[in-house]
Amino acid sequence: MKKQIPNIITLCNLFLGCIAIIFILAPGLTLTVSMEGENLVSIPEKMMWAGWFIFAAALVDFFDGFVARWLKVPSEMGKQLDSLADVVSFGVAPAMIAFQFLRYCYAQEAGGLDVSIAWLLPALLIPCAGAFRLARFNIDTNQQYGFKGVPIPAVGLLFASFPLLYWYASEDWVIQLLLNKWVWYALIISSSYLMVSTLPMLALKFNGFNLKKAQPFILIALISLITAILFGWLAVSIAFLAYVILSLIFNK
Repeated sequence: MKKQIPNIITLCNLFLGCIAIIFILAPGLTLTVSMEGENLVSIPEKMMWAGWFIFAAALVDFFDGFVARWLKVPSEMGKQLDSLADVVSFGVAPAMIAFQFLRYCYAQEAGGLDVSIAWLLPALLIPCAGAFRLARFNIDTNQQYGFKGVPIPAVGLLFASFPLLYWYASEDWVIQLLLNKWVWYALIISSSYLMVSTLPMLALKFNGFNLKKAQPFILIALISLITAILFGWLAVSIAFLAYVILSLIFNK
């Protein structure tokens, strides 16, 4: 039974990811028309809850490996199961967030409710790129203390923050960015590329701890804390950028 404890935790990650997808797909568009005849789109609160569940899945995802090492029961099955869960929680669920936001973006335009699904399908690049990256990771023995390409949980958390950012944002420019379809296409393409790339990324794994190895993580933590105080949920996007940039600098 002890061997299955980490696997049960991993399945909780998958379970939370599935709940997030339900919250993403359950709400419909809330559409009103302004006095000037413009379509005004309102994003339902359930989308915000989806972000919380993806963050919860990330927390669980961190602990399954920790528990496996603590109980000394790591297994190949656990590794594969973890990847399958990650594809759903940090690939499919974020893709559905991008899909819905693209719908909201088009809904603001005249005739946007009848937009062809072809314009929304680019969102599915996220789970495809994530699955490719996880498959490569599972067969690559050289990623024990560093990653090739941005890990899928980082991308998942980035996209999970957008409903929360939209819901709690007080600045109009933030709302306008999140309702700009070109911003979403750029996010989808760039994040997918970062996952399938072989760019050297930092991994939160140390073969012995020392201050030099911890420097980039301390910087990311400080940047996240300061920006969270100043900009709220925008801190997640800034922390993501800091992670990518510092990875390239410290792994150069």
